[in-house]
Amino acid sequence: MKDHKFTIEDRHFMQMAIDLSIENVANGGGPFGAVIVRNGEVLSTGTNRVTANNDPTAHAEVSAIRSACAKEQSFKLEGCTCYTSCEPCPMCLSALYWAGVERIVYGNTKDDAKAINFDDSFIYDEIAKPYALRAIPCQNLMREEALAGFRAWTEKEDKIEY
Repeated sequence: MKDHKFTIEDRHFMQMAIDLSIENVANGGGPFGAVIVRNGEVLSTGTNRVTANNDPTAHAEVSAIRSACAKEQSFKLEGCTCYTSCEPCPMCLSALYWAGVERIVYGNTKDDAKAINFDDSFIYDEIAKPYALRAIPCQNLMREEALAGFRAWTEKEDKIEY
């Protein structure tokens, strides 16, 4: 999408995400901020608190998703846009897809992040590798026994699909 197609509202919410990223650095966190918006209303914001909270999943987008879902009392964020100060990492991108956001708008690129030592390219590379060649071994164990949980799910009549 060309820059001229972004609205004043898009620019406003992106600036919020950028401001959050800058403030978060001053508050001991990483340089990432995210804002989740639906119909012009901010549902939530998030910042990167990985080192502050000793939580490798405490990325800005994931934090914003958790907060928005709690506020909405839903695990889906249909109709939402996530404005994030940086192109989402693989974990955050997956989480945004699982949350069902409609649109992702980002500031810095993954190459910009790589230039300051926030490099996720090894994860993309690992995902593409056969299991036997991954840096962290991925080994299948007790599949037949584990299928019992999937059978229980398949048979459950009152499940909530997601």
